[in-house]
Amino acid sequence: MSLSHISSPSNILRHAGRILLLAVALLALGTLPSRAQFKEEAFSQQYDNGADSLGRDTTDKIFSVKQYMRMLKTKKDGDAMKLAMGSAVMLGGQQIYNDQKWKLPIIYGGLAASAGAGIYFNQKFKSTEEERFKDISTWCFVGTGLVYWGMLLDGTVNFTPDKPHDAGKATTYAILLPGLGQAYNGEYWKIPIYLGAMAASTHFLVLNNKNYQRYKWIHNQATTPDSGYDGPVSAETALYYRDIFRRYRDYSIVALAASYLLQIIDANVFSYMQDFDLDDDITLKVSPQILPPDNVYAWRDTPSSPSLRGLGTTGPGLGLSLSLSF
Repeated sequence: MSLSHISSPSNILRHAGRILLLAVALLALGTLPSRAQFKEEAFSQQYDNGADSLGRDTTDKIFSVKQYMRMLKTKKDGDAMKLAMGSAVMLGGQQIYNDQKWKLPIIYGGLAASAGAGIYFNQKFKSTEEERFKDISTWCFVGTGLVYWGMLLDGTVNFTPDKPHDAGKATTYAILLPGLGQAYNGEYWKIPIYLGAMAASTHFLVLNNKNYQRYKWIHNQATTPDSGYDGPVSAETALYYRDIFRRYRDYSIVALAASYLLQIIDANVFSYMQDFDLDDDITLKVSPQILPPDNVYAWRDTPSSPSLRGLGTTGPGLGLSLSLSF
């Protein structure tokens, strides 16, 4: 094993493929979060109002195949996240919903050609053990991933939501291409921050991994009796630096994942805030309020609670009402 093999193109492309798989996995997770529903009835003591209370108080339904197929058939009530998740499994679903079926042969042909070429050259590598076939196979599989990624991004770009600003579309953008969710929200100043954090994390990840592999190789050579290693770095020194750079590499992975997830959360949260009507006029109103009699939250005199006798109320009370407008 040589040091040049550590940073070979095939290894770099393999890591790129893992990152693409992570993005697809996040698409799956993005369809699961529930949406909290704050209802005025929760503060007015009105519960169990009938048969429709269960349907009104439940959160949105989680993605289902039946719901996905209904969206494709009716071309209505589409959700960017759910369409992307469905298209990740049932390839081309977004293009069908967007009435762009002419793109399906291009997508299927690109996936089949690149994947087939990758399998073919991988078999050639196994039979001949020539590294060039391995590199060609890796590039072909990367092409498969790029076609797959392009299919999801194309479907999201051409999706037209029912409302002017869609949180699902912003989140899907952020998952597929970091910074695109912020661009969709009109917050362009955030893009250099997140991309800079991810670029710095990637730089230190590559650097620390290279040094880790280097000292790992030196340690393995120094501890192998018949390796003929006579370098200036001892096995103990190599072991120390190997563990140090492995720890730094792991920190870099955590930093990269954190910055990637943070920009997804940012795109999702601030996309909801696009619909907020924030007025510069902040008003606090204080007014007297008459409390209704026999309020259920007030103490009442009971024979079993003599210590509370005298604290109850049977008539109306007087209080203050605070109202904040912004």
